[in-house]
Amino acid sequence: MTLRDAALYITELPKAEHDADEWQAAMEALLLVAEHDGPSMFARIGVMKALNRHVELVFNPSRKDTHWGQRKLARDR
Repeated sequence: MTLRDAALYITELPKAEHDADEWQAAMEALLLVAEHDGPSMFARIGVMKALNRHVELVFNPSRKDTHWGQRKLARDR
C-alpha cells in the first residue's frame, strides 16, 4: 500500500467516522510524511491505531509466566 492508497481510504470513509479523532490524527501523520518527508512509520502507526480504535486490550492474569530472565545455576539443578 502507498501513502496515496491510505489517503484515498480515509477520504472515502463516512462523514461520522471520518471526523473521529483517530482518523484526524492519521491524516495529520500522512500529511507530515507526504509534505515534509517525515518517517513513514508515523503514517503506518496512525492508520493502524485508527483501524483498531475499537479493539480493547485486556490483561489476562491467568496467563502462565514466562521463564525469560530466570537463570538456572548448576548448583540449583
